[in-house]
Amino acid sequence: MVKRIDGRESDQLREIKVTRNYISHADGSVFIEMGKTRIVCTAIVEDKVPKFLAGKGMGWITAEYDMIPGSAPQRIIRAQTAGRINGRTHEIQRLIGRALRAIVDLSKIGERTIWIDCDVIEADGGTRTASITGSFIALFDCLSSMINKKIINEMPVESFLAAVSVGIVDGEILVDLCFEEDSRAEVDMNVVMNSKDELIEVQSTAELKPFSRENFERMLEKATGAIKEIIGIQKKILSSDLK
Repeated sequence: MVKRIDGRESDQLREIKVTRNYISHADGSVFIEMGKTRIVCTAIVEDKVPKFLAGKGMGWITAEYDMIPGSAPQRIIRAQTAGRINGRTHEIQRLIGRALRAIVDLSKIGERTIWIDCDVIEADGGTRTASITGSFIALFDCLSSMINKKIINEMPVESFLAAVSVGIVDGEILVDLCFEEDSRAEVDMNVVMNSKDELIEVQSTAELKPFSRENFERMLEKATGAIKEIIGIQKKILSSDLK
C-alpha cells in the first residue's frame, strides 16, 4: 500500500472547492481548487465564428490555457516573452476545447464563439483535468446567462462533463495525482467523460515501461468512479439552475 503524501486513499479525490461568478466581466467564471491546484476559468461570448463556420448557423467553443509565472516552483516564462506558445500549452488548450464541444449542441448557440480561458494560479498536478471540470461550470453559467438575456432559446448542454488524472505509482493505481505523485508515476492517464458514462478522451502514457491491458482497464475503472463523483459535485453546485 502506497502512503500518499496527503494521507488520501488510493481512489480518493482531493478536496474540490468551486467559487462561481469569480470574475465580474466574464459571462461565466469559476475559481476551482482541487487540493493545491487552483485555476480561474472564464467563458466569454464573441459574436462571430471562425471562417470555416461562417454562414453555417453553427457556433464554436475554443479554449486558451496558461500558467502564471508563480504557479510552479520555478518561474514560468510568459508566452509573450518566450515568443511562442509551448507544445504542452497548445496540447492542453486543444484538449479543453474538444472536451467542451463534445457535450454542447453547437447549432443552438448561433454563429457565436464562446472563449474559455483557463489560468493556472497554482499547479500541483492535474491542471488540465481540473481546467476541464471547472470550465464546464463556467460554460454552463455562460449559457444560462445567454438564455436569461434571450440571446439563445434553450440550454444547448447535452450532458455534464468532468475529467480526472490516474496513474500507477510504485505499482499501485492512484486517482487524482498531485505533482509529487505524478512526477514518480510509472504510468500517467487523463480521462475525460460525460454524465452518460461515455468517454470523450483518454490520454495514457507509459513513463518507464509498458503496462498491461488489465492495468489499463483497472485505471479506467478507477477514473470512471472518480468522474462520477466529480459530476455529482457539479450537479450539486448547479442544482438551483437545473430544470
